[in-house]
Amino acid sequence: MARYITTTLPYVNADPHIGFALEILEADVLARTWRLRGEEVFFSTGTDEHGQKIWEAAERAGKSAQDYVDHYAHEVEKLKEVLGLSTDHFIRTTDQAHQEAAQEMWRRCMDAGDIYKKSYTGLYCVGCEAYKTERELEGGVCVLHPGLTLEERTEENYFFAFSKYAERLLSMLEKPSSIVPGWRREEAVRFVSEGLEDFSISRKKEKLSWGVPVPGDDTQVMYVWFDALTSYLSTLGWPADKEGLYEKFWVNGSTLQIAGKDQVRFQSLIWQAMLCSAGIKNTDQVFYHGFINSGGQRMSKSLGNVISPYELVEKYGTEATRYVLLRHVHPTEDTDVTWERLDEWYTANLVNGLGNLVARIMKLAEAHLEGGMAHPGKEDFDAAYWKHLDGFEFNQAMDLIWAKIQGLDEQITKEEPFKLVKTDPEAGKESIKLLVRELYSIGRLLAPFMPETSARIKEAVLANTKPENLFLRLP
Repeated sequence: MARYITTTLPYVNADPHIGFALEILEADVLARTWRLRGEEVFFSTGTDEHGQKIWEAAERAGKSAQDYVDHYAHEVEKLKEVLGLSTDHFIRTTDQAHQEAAQEMWRRCMDAGDIYKKSYTGLYCVGCEAYKTERELEGGVCVLHPGLTLEERTEENYFFAFSKYAERLLSMLEKPSSIVPGWRREEAVRFVSEGLEDFSISRKKEKLSWGVPVPGDDTQVMYVWFDALTSYLSTLGWPADKEGLYEKFWVNGSTLQIAGKDQVRFQSLIWQAMLCSAGIKNTDQVFYHGFINSGGQRMSKSLGNVISPYELVEKYGTEATRYVLLRHVHPTEDTDVTWERLDEWYTANLVNGLGNLVARIMKLAEAHLEGGMAHPGKEDFDAAYWKHLDGFEFNQAMDLIWAKIQGLDEQITKEEPFKLVKTDPEAGKESIKLLVRELYSIGRLLAPFMPETSARIKEAVLANTKPENLFLRLP
């Protein structure tokens, strides 16, 4: 099967944060898992680079908008190497091909009779770059940006006929697999059932020039979301599709989007309505992850509790960063992360856990076994392992691996092969061989989560050599 997977595109007005690192790592695990099964995968990510927030941030920084987004796009693109990602394409919404795709999406929605122009007065949140309805406010402020004052604006813009697609969206949402977890699907259904309102999809160019030009009207630029959402198609070469990637992975393949829990309205409603309007197949499934908090509060620069993925990698390394985010951050619920907890997870489960186990077993093997283990054939993984991964339960799949690690530790304590090999060499060697085989199996299971660690364990087993310490103790 051809499988397509994409993250959302982080907005390039700041360095990438730990929440996006979680999102892209979850996507990476799925992409690697599917490849292990022999499936063909297209894994996309990128950057969202237009809009008012970026324009204003560039002005404050004394840079041109293009220079500003180039800097931050590079910071996001570096995550591929820093986090050990297996992405296939990095899309930027300032790419010329993407802008042409966004204009084609506009034309198709216009041809469907779903774009019209009108004057509108409403409350505008600069943080969301969107007008807000009363039901999206709490105490007169935006739920997502309570520290920002809403601006009352009157503009003549183009609008998208969102309300037209209520029944189509409800029909699509009847499928349980359309959104995971289920309660996010219920949230989407409630939003549609309460009534959809058409929304503005353009801004006056005289007020905001940093955007994709509206086809046929040089006085307007596209609303940043209309532009950015089209990236899920433009990354595949749509609409020209010269390499056939769109046909293969979107039209005939299985499509999955991964997003944060605050994205339900945009990813599962607005984007799906746009696809309906343009006559394009809807996304098969959207998975929504929770947020990462710190010290009981949502991460914020003003609170000084933001943790950067680059800081994590600098302190613990790439493989350990992948481990702590994938095993100790809940896939769908909010999770509290502090440096103290990170240190504890790293030391207990990697240094004293996996790292120590590999050293103990391979030291015994190196000393008492002749030659490496023959390369094993293809092995069927435990059904529960696949079930957890298919259900986006990354933490539980890793729990299975660590249960095996604990089991081997207990086996060593019980059988004491280091003593047995002296009193009964044959029985001792057999005991060590069994430990080595189980260790190789653990290496295989780790492949989607910690690919470099997986490779080092398997190489050590095949070469019958104790590797250098996998995880160094913290200073």
